[in-house]
Amino acid sequence: MNTPLFSFDNTQTKMPDAFYERVNPTPVKKPDLIKLNEEFATELGLDIDALKSSDAIDTYGGNYIPEGADPIALAYAGHQFGNLVPQLGDGRAILLGEVVSPEGIRYDIQLKGAGRTPFSRGGDGRAAIGPIMREYLLSEAMVKLGVPTTRALAAVTTGEEVVRDRILPGAVITRIATGFVRVGTFQYFAIRDNKDAVKQLADSVIARNYPEVTNAENPYLALLEAVAERQATLIAKWMQFGFIHGVMNTDNMSIAGETIDYGPCAFMDEFDFNRVYSSIDRNGRYAYSNQPIMGQWNLIRLAETFLPLLHKDSEQAVSIAEEILKGFQTQYEVYWLEGMRSKIGLTKPEEGDRGLINELLQCMADNKADFTLTFHYLSQLELASTESNKAIRDLFTKPEAFDAWAIKWRERLTRENSRDEERKAAMQAMNPIYIPRNHQIEAAIRAAEDHDDFSVFHELYDVLQTPFNFQSGKESYMLPPEPEEEVLQTFCGT
Repeated sequence: MNTPLFSFDNTQTKMPDAFYERVNPTPVKKPDLIKLNEEFATELGLDIDALKSSDAIDTYGGNYIPEGADPIALAYAGHQFGNLVPQLGDGRAILLGEVVSPEGIRYDIQLKGAGRTPFSRGGDGRAAIGPIMREYLLSEAMVKLGVPTTRALAAVTTGEEVVRDRILPGAVITRIATGFVRVGTFQYFAIRDNKDAVKQLADSVIARNYPEVTNAENPYLALLEAVAERQATLIAKWMQFGFIHGVMNTDNMSIAGETIDYGPCAFMDEFDFNRVYSSIDRNGRYAYSNQPIMGQWNLIRLAETFLPLLHKDSEQAVSIAEEILKGFQTQYEVYWLEGMRSKIGLTKPEEGDRGLINELLQCMADNKADFTLTFHYLSQLELASTESNKAIRDLFTKPEAFDAWAIKWRERLTRENSRDEERKAAMQAMNPIYIPRNHQIEAAIRAAEDHDDFSVFHELYDVLQTPFNFQSGKESYMLPPEPEEEVLQTFCGT
């Protein structure tokens, strides 16, 4: 082809071999395009026509290695549900190379579901169509919600089948991130006592993702602080939208601070502090309310790998790390409270705001109220009138419980001289109408798997691109599932 697909500028393959294994994708029978993310491709400065070509579609499926690509699978370890696994690595993901956007941002281009690698550990290296569609929908919905995330550039079917609990159509997603280094990447080298590799990895992460810490007195200390802050902001956003990652293992925690590895994740419908969807999280380790705790736990594991970089004296290093990690909880609380204040229309902090927010959440939990719709309808309410309360009251099994809270809320708004139109507009910009609900994703997957029909996927995708704006004729996408539609478990897809 005349126009190259990507202008690769690869740096990771200049690292020592210990960081990766070279491996080409395994070709598939017949790749067929499900969707190309033209909006994101334009942001990356890529040629849309070239990305629709037969060579491009072959690239997304792993059948064609574009010029300049240098395919590798990355090495990493990880704590999985608290248990350290010394070697994991990219078992079904292959990094083609790196590109630099017109804004100067460096991105990795990776194929997920591209076949076996040296890290596959007996797996087939493939992906079924369901997990690929879920990742595409959720990651791009996150973008529109303003949550840092990996991105989806393209997805293809493979013309082949994969065997899971049953035989399913295969697919591959081309996903993009500002970096695929994980906490588990640092652990991989730390548990092998390879201090030089840990330092080299930290230097690489600083150069790529945290250049602002380069000139700090101790760049590694500053790096740990910066990673902790990004995790605090990320998890606060998850909590503000009712998102449950489902598998916050250290190998699924991005050093770049992006949501990564959309496996058994879900957005809540009915609110529950202890909600779990992941089929493999049997003890609720990664339940909704545990996510900030587990974020800190993962950072402790990262800090352990950083100790030789923080101070020559091991006790001093531990003391330094402890101070940083204590700060994580404070940072998280600040970001969470700031976001939740905005969700209920508050702009001037008061001491009792946390209690007011927690009282609403408890009321929602006690009365089985839908998380997203509660905040959406709250953003519609007038300060002086209760006539518009019906929509939100209907979400609560005991509406009088919401009424009691709403009195306190209105009193609080009155104290800061809140104006309805300004407040409502600000709240509506924070509270989405549409989220990727489990039952809607499942309907899209069922149509694709059972009938080779991707129209449900495409329509849902389009709705999720403007989550804060009411879309006439799309009212059904606002609604929680009927009892027979409810999806209680989500799966990782491996």
